Amino acid sequence: MTKRERYRAVVEWFVQHMPVAESELRYENPYQLVVAVILSAQCTDKRVNLVTPMFFEKFPDASKLSLASEQEVFDLIKSVTYPNNKSKSLLGMAKMLTNEFSSVVPSDPLLLQKLPGVGRKTANVIASVIYNIPVIAVDTHVYRISRRLGLSTADTPLGVELDLTENIPEHLRATAHHWLILHGRYVCVARKPKCSSCGLSPFCLQYHKTGGADLHKGGSV
Repeated sequence: MTKRERYRAVVEWFVQHMPVAESELRYENPYQLVVAVILSAQCTDKRVNLVTPMFFEKFPDASKLSLASEQEVFDLIKSVTYPNNKSKSLLGMAKMLTNEFSSVVPSDPLLLQKLPGVGRKTANVIASVIYNIPVIAVDTHVYRISRRLGLSTADTPLGVELDLTENIPEHLRATAHHWLILHGRYVCVARKPKCSSCGLSPFCLQYHKTGGADLHKGGSV
């Protein structure tokens, strides 16, 4: 199977079996998504969703958050990973969003990356989810799945992003991130992927390299 054929097969499978794929973070507006995505770095969406309701009740918009103290923010997010750093990032983001962007979350990923706590991956998540910009965010799940399936041989997130962007139709890119992240979260998990029940096994390069054995038995990527 060529790389082009593999991409076509994988995309067609997802279109058929996962026509609706969305972020599991709970949010009601662009500001809330920015906060949630910053909090989600190296933290589960489930944990973030437990924290954000009280956070948004106290800080319903960027202007309110910009006036908060670091301790106030920390007290609300201390159960997530790296709360000290994230408190600083959230405050910096709120101040810049308020003062430089009139509290409007920009759609341009390059402008989004100016916000404290927003890197390339985070910017692409926000741009694709809120504004349906055809960019692909590569987190650990997307990186792992792309390499296992054979969609990319790149050894950096940026390299994987470029491969996916080149080979996935533009109108599907915003959804493709969710396809891959959800597949990585629930099926092709890091340590014990469920290869025997995975609908993508027929197209998976690593699965065929192991002779049809589950990856945790025959090696993993």
